[in-house]
Amino acid sequence: MTNGCFDVLHVGHVDYLAKAKALGHRLIVAVNDDDSVRRLKGDERPLNSVSARMMVLSALGCVDWVTPFSEDTPARLVSALKPDILVKGGDYQVHEIAGSDFVLKNGGTVLTIPLVDGFSTTKVIEKMKELT
Repeated sequence: MTNGCFDVLHVGHVDYLAKAKALGHRLIVAVNDDDSVRRLKGDERPLNSVSARMMVLSALGCVDWVTPFSEDTPARLVSALKPDILVKGGDYQVHEIAGSDFVLKNGGTVLTIPLVDGFSTTKVIEKMKELT
């Protein structure tokens, strides 16, 4: 299981999700709803609605299930779904990952996956703004 905003899907996301899928049998992706993205990223975000972001993610062969969540973190959802493996990008430390305490306490594994250098949604948005 992993989570994120996935506002503008890019190669870094796809690489990360494919690597996350390779760690287990099924990949569940929890997606911040529009209100939680605004709280986390600011009033100009998200660029794409939660339904659009979920549709794009669900079209990826490495993603088995996509579900939205409305809180700032997916900790409650992690507790409800009880994943065996919880994954986030390498910009997190294991102890910072929402739900990691629950997963570890229940015998699961929490991992980070290195990010692909040069790719981020913020950079994509900044580049788009420069071009307009």
